[in-house]
Order: sequence, then structure tokens, then C-alpha cells
Amino acid sequence: MRTPVPRRRAAVAAAVVTVLMTGALATPPAQARSSVATEQDTSAGKPSRAEIFHEAGERHHVPETVLLAVSYLQSRWDDHHGAPSVDAGFGPMHLTDARAALAGTHHHSSGHEDPRGDASRPPLVRRETPVDQERLPASLETLRRAAALTGLPTSRLRTDPAANIEGGAALLAAHQRAAGLPLSTDPAQWYAAVAAYSGAGETGAARRFADDVFSLINEGKSRRTDDGTVVTLSPAPVRPETHQLERLGLKATVPGAECPRDLGCDWTPAPYQMLSEEPGDFGNHDLSNRPHNQAIDYIVIHDTEATWDTTLKLVQDPTYVSWHYSLRSADGHIANHLRAKDVGWHAGNWYVNSKSVGLEHEGFLAEGGQWYTEAMYRTSARLVRHLAEEYDVPLDRAHVIGHDNVPGTVPATVAGMHQDPGPYWDWDHYFDLLGKPFKAQGKATSSLVTIRPDYDSNTEPYYCGATPADLCPVHGSASVTLRSEPRDDAPLVTDVGIRPSPGTWSVYNHAARVSTGQKYVVAERRGDWTALWYLGQKGWFKNDPRHAMTLPAKGMVAQLRPGLDSAPLYGRAYPEPAAYPADIPVQPLAPLQYTLRPGQFYSVGQTVNGEYYHSKTFELAGHTVVRGALRYHQVQFGHRIMFVKADDVVLTSAAGLPRVPN
Repeated sequence: MRTPVPRRRAAVAAAVVTVLMTGALATPPAQARSSVATEQDTSAGKPSRAEIFHEAGERHHVPETVLLAVSYLQSRWDDHHGAPSVDAGFGPMHLTDARAALAGTHHHSSGHEDPRGDASRPPLVRRETPVDQERLPASLETLRRAAALTGLPTSRLRTDPAANIEGGAALLAAHQRAAGLPLSTDPAQWYAAVAAYSGAGETGAARRFADDVFSLINEGKSRRTDDGTVVTLSPAPVRPETHQLERLGLKATVPGAECPRDLGCDWTPAPYQMLSEEPGDFGNHDLSNRPHNQAIDYIVIHDTEATWDTTLKLVQDPTYVSWHYSLRSADGHIANHLRAKDVGWHAGNWYVNSKSVGLEHEGFLAEGGQWYTEAMYRTSARLVRHLAEEYDVPLDRAHVIGHDNVPGTVPATVAGMHQDPGPYWDWDHYFDLLGKPFKAQGKATSSLVTIRPDYDSNTEPYYCGATPADLCPVHGSASVTLRSEPRDDAPLVTDVGIRPSPGTWSVYNHAARVSTGQKYVVAERRGDWTALWYLGQKGWFKNDPRHAMTLPAKGMVAQLRPGLDSAPLYGRAYPEPAAYPADIPVQPLAPLQYTLRPGQFYSVGQTVNGEYYHSKTFELAGHTVVRGALRYHQVQFGHRIMFVKADDVVLTSAAGLPRVPN
């Protein structure tokens, strides 16, 4: 414990926490900070989240502004009902306990795709990525250190938000002492402690995390947390003592990353080397010259299904797969592995790989947790904004897609495509951070809609284990599940590419889901039920107008050209056979199991000419982009995007669609 020393008392007082109780606003007088501490959550007889932060800061002599900003960057002040984050962090302070959270996790339990996605080459061997429980880094075991500092049992630190915040405050104070600094009341004196709390071992990552914390203190934040109260961090000007970072003795960030300077990315290159004397036996990516030879059309969001250390080992294995960037959960640190000009092996679809940048986010779709840290959301969004501007990628859900939105290439690969980042990735919040929030567009009666459920209250009953009895913890979701009829007990819609029977509520099953930001055409309405055109059928969900899960949207839609009985859908937009030079094998135009029928409408994301990147040799000189005259429209046909030949459909503005009556 330290003896408080007066420092910038006015600035600290200006950053008080205001508590908004359910249904009532409690505004403390400016001269009476202690009045906040008397406010209670009267509905439960317990202290509010804001009061807990205040009291923990007082006990451990941590400036409340610092404690609040660190917690916001980890969890946005939420407790998540005691469920761990995707990298084993618990509670508002993201105290990590990997031994408790990650036991029993496994790699993409339901997906078996070849990440390269090029059927013209031998498939890559799928690899397991077990967690080595005996060699966990200290950053994945901070909860146990907090237990030692506070004397609180680990079970309470995992499940009790008050204990968790207490543990986080104790950790911050311990980091301050370890840096040889006093427990000052001045937030500016806590830069080193904040940087250490991130768990980062690199100067760039630690600096970026600390800078973000102090930016939050300067800007302020306010939101209703999952205990039903609103916590407000009022803006307070502070200029942190950034030179304190030198006290931590961190390793230097490896230079050379393609990344905005303020993100502190390091360069951890994926190896490119011959593996044998066979000309095509090389790894773990393909050289290219994008965007000069091919446009970059997509940014693909993945989760790693592995811990950070395992992720870095995999991407540095010359015999395995690759992607462009990895993002660490606890602090949002970014490692760059490939130049954007080169093609990574990550999406399970060669067409998408050759036209995308892949971002892997540390985490497990469901087995290891249900939520992603604010630190990772923020750095990811800043990186994606940079990439989108650099390569002219539209910031919408037709171009910024999840791995779970990437289609199979041929019928045989459809069922094995991966499902990450899954329903718990908060697309609404992510696009807010991208500066492109989803908004109502066009007429309120538009038949084209953008999916947008309220993430926090949209708690779908997924199961995370092998059977429906293994329910996931209750948690918000970005996905809406579709039924085959407008009734609560109706089966889910069937994805014929995956199984002949209706889908299940498994968290890994995307056969009957739509996701935030995706656009679909309304097929029918009956009372509170809405049907969308989805995989060639009507998919129904409850859409109470008082709590609507959709927004009216603008855009183009595709329907079958008059005179045709049906049109095939494709998982890749390859050129017509006549476009291939004589020395390059023709890639077949292989329709998937789906067809577009008369009377159906699907949202169009973009229109492209067929392309195939022929890359079978180690040297870039042997690579060729085959371009054709065949044109395709990218459509949101199911949960995954697909392609339909432009000659098979006609396009219509959503404004010209007939209104669907209720």
C-alpha cells in the first residue's frame, strides 16, 4: 500500500464514474465524488459495476481512470457471466486462466478444408494444434497471480466481477511497484504499469496498448454494462510519462511490417522455400504481385483455434499454411507474416485466397470462450481500415467477410469449410469501429434488408459440445437462425450441400444462419415472422417490429433471367475454357449443389470477370493470371457468398422490388 500523494486532483475528479441505474440516472455533485460510491443496484442489493471499480481503485491506490480504461480495452466493462474470452480471459479485467478455460479445446472440430483451396494441387495435410498446458506463458495465467496478490480464490476471480476487478487493480499496483514507481494518484505516472498489464513482450505492442488506454482516458467512454448499469468514464486530459516504457526491459519490435506505424506491428515472416526437388513442392504461400496483377477484393476474418504461441509456430512452418496477419487477443498485438502482394493459404478457396488478405485472430470459436477482447477488435479494425484504403476494398459485408462466409470450391468441399470466427464475433461493433456502422437505407418498406440483431440480447440456444445437451453459456450473438416454417417448433432450414436433413443448433453449424451486416431479400411476412430467400428456399425468423432484427437496405438484387428454369451457383469465379493459354490446364466450371429458381431474389455484392491465378512453380516468373470474358455476380445465397453467371440472371434495384405485404 502507498500513502496518497496529491497529484492533479482536479483532473482525476473530472473523470468520475456516473452510474445509470435501471430506469434512473444518478448524477453525483461535482464536489462530492464519494456520492457515487453510495449508489447501489437496488434491484439486486449489490454494488453497481461503477461502484466496484471505484472501491477497488481506492483500496489498491490505482487511479480510477486508469483502472476503468484498462478494463474497457479488455472487456468494455462486461463480466460475460463468468464465461472466458477466446484466449481464456475472465471478467471485466480479463484475468487469464488458460489451464481452466482451454482444457479440452480442439482445432475446428467440424471443418476439414484444405486451406489452400486449389483442387489442381495435392491437398495439404490437416494438423492438430493442441495446447501445451505445461508451457503456458505468464500472460495466460494472470488470474493465479491476482489470487496470490489478493488472497481471493481463483474460482471467485473467474466468476465474481467484484473479485475480478479487485484482482485487476492489485495486478496494476504490482506492475507499478515492479517498475520502481510510486502508487501515484496522477494517472500520467502509470504508463509503465499499463503497458505491463497488456502482457506484451514487445515494445511496439506494449506502447500501442498503453497509448490506447490513455486515449480512452482523454476521450471518455460510456455504456450500459451487463449488470444493467451504465458506467461512464468522463474525459480527463492527461499526458502520460511515455518514457517509463524503458523500465520494462521489453524486446524491440521487429521492423519491416506492412502496417500503420501507430499499431506497433512486428514482422514475423512466413517461410517461402522449396521442400523437395519437385518443381511444385514448395511452401507455405505463393508469390504474386498484387494489386498490379490482381485486385484485392476481400479481407477475410478468421480466428486461430489455437493459442498465440501455437499460431506463430504454424505460420512459420514451411510445409503448412499461411496468412497475412495474426492478432493477439489480450492486447491486440499484430504480427505481419506475408506481404499483401503475395497469396496466403488460409481461406480454403483458391479464388478467394488469390484475391484476399487474411487476418487470423487469436481465439477459439466456442470451446475456449465466447467473447473477443476490445483491444483486439480495435487494432483489427484499424488494420482493416488501412488495408481497405490502401487496396480499395469496400467496407461492407460483401468484401469484409468471415472465413465462415467463404464458399466451397466444388461440391465435395462444401461440407468441410470452416466456421470461424463464428456467431460470437460482433460484426455490428466491428463495423462501428471501422467507421461504417450499419444504418437504415432507402424506404422503410424495402424488400432488401440488412441483418442487424441487437447483439447483447440476441442469445441463440447454441450447443458447444457433441450433443444438444452440451449448451453453450448464454451469450449475445451476431447470427439469426432460420426455420423452414413460421413457427417456433419448425425444423431449421436444410443446406443440401452439407446434409440431406435440417441443420442443428450446434455453434459450428452455419447451414441455417444469417449474420449481422449481410443483405437478403424478404420473401414473405406473416405476423411477427419474416422469411428471407436463402439457399433456394424460404428461411423464417421472428422479427418483432418493436425489436426489429433488420434494417431497410439499398442495393442491387439478382433474379433468374426469364425463359430459364434454373441457374447454377459457383464457389469460384473462374474464366471460360477458351480463355486459358495452351500451356495452362483448364480449371473446370464446377457448379455447387445449389440452384437459383424463378421467383427468388438475392443481394448482389459485386460483379467480376472470371480470373484464375496459375501458380505452380517456386519462381514468380512462372505465374500467370488467366482472365476471361465470362462475367459473374457475387450473391449472398446462403450464409456463404457464391457466384452466378451474369448471363443467367437479370439485376434489379432493390427500390424496384415489389413491397412484401404482412
